[in-house]
Amino acid sequence: MADPSFTAQERRAVYRVIAERRDMRRFLPDSTVDPNVLTRLLAAAHAAPSVGLMQPWRFVRITDDTLRQRIHTLVDEERHRTARALGRREQEFLALKVEGIRDCAELLVVALRDGRGAHIFGRRTLPQMDLASVSCAIQNLWLAARAEGLGMGWVSLFEPRPLAQLLGMPADAEPVAILCLGPVPEFPDRPALELDDWAYRKPLSEFISENSWEQP
Repeated sequence: MADPSFTAQERRAVYRVIAERRDMRRFLPDSTVDPNVLTRLLAAAHAAPSVGLMQPWRFVRITDDTLRQRIHTLVDEERHRTARALGRREQEFLALKVEGIRDCAELLVVALRDGRGAHIFGRRTLPQMDLASVSCAIQNLWLAARAEGLGMGWVSLFEPRPLAQLLGMPADAEPVAILCLGPVPEFPDRPALELDDWAYRKPLSEFISENSWEQP
């Protein structure tokens, strides 16, 4: 059996890629992703943990330019609906760059697979564990992409049903993410929403308690 331990250098690499992962919106136009790299990224996603080993994910690679544009249209429509829902921050939100669908080298739609109702183990009281499992797969892909020197952005501005219909998904499948993937001009040292003065990361201490929700 191979040595299960990691060297100090390997551990530093893991923590570095976690710290330097960013939600990317700006991509180098007319760029590509090596097919072997894309295969490695998808294999990393598929290696994610899943409750009851249900593997509830499905990755749809978008290679048709017309379909890519139609997906962008769905996202842009929701972008404006979200802006209106934000009230006084509407124009501030519209000024943000929130996706790179038309510029990224690779576009993936990640969905919850059909037939998930058959999986009871781990889902009887928490059916949302299928979504949690898919999120683990997306995070694996995200971290692997950063390690490969590629940027990735998670787009969630869409109505699930129209996108599902556009991609011919079964009735009990559900899209949960549009992923923009590819070479980027740079990796910022802070999240884009901090750089845009939209929101700021809070300290870890605000998210930890012991033995109960509240503590002195």
